[in-house]
Amino acid sequence: MSERLFRRIATALVLLLVCAGPSARAIAGEKAAPRAYIVNLADGQHVTSPFKVVFGLSHFGVAPAGVERPQTGHHHLLIDTRLSESEYAAPIPSDAQHRHFGGGQTETVLDLPPGPHTLQLVLGDANHIPFTPSIESDVIQIHVDAAAGEPQR
Repeated sequence: MSERLFRRIATALVLLLVCAGPSARAIAGEKAAPRAYIVNLADGQHVTSPFKVVFGLSHFGVAPAGVERPQTGHHHLLIDTRLSESEYAAPIPSDAQHRHFGGGQTETVLDLPPGPHTLQLVLGDANHIPFTPSIESDVIQIHVDAAAGEPQR
């Protein structure tokens, strides 16, 4: 085998390993950005109440409210609402549309009336304040179908 052919094969193998291996960010030693997501429901999905919502979080940890530990927070589930710009700088409200999971929970069961609803996860720090930049899921829309024999509202 000629030296020229050997170099071409070696270069091709190196390129193959680099492309198939970890991302360029990981090679450079950079950490991936934290991300919150809803594990078991997809945008546009139809469900029947009650239904489970499983929370996902990557490149960050979950800790109960009040526990100050680096790179950890706890979930808040927004139902049929969004945070305003000013609400990102304050503790997330606690009400029917802003559900707190300060015990470090990673799932819940919701019982919502039939019709369209939006869901979004927002991670809060030990004091329920969203991180900057915000660690939040995409907003998904689900449709709760009426149970058999239940009238549509």
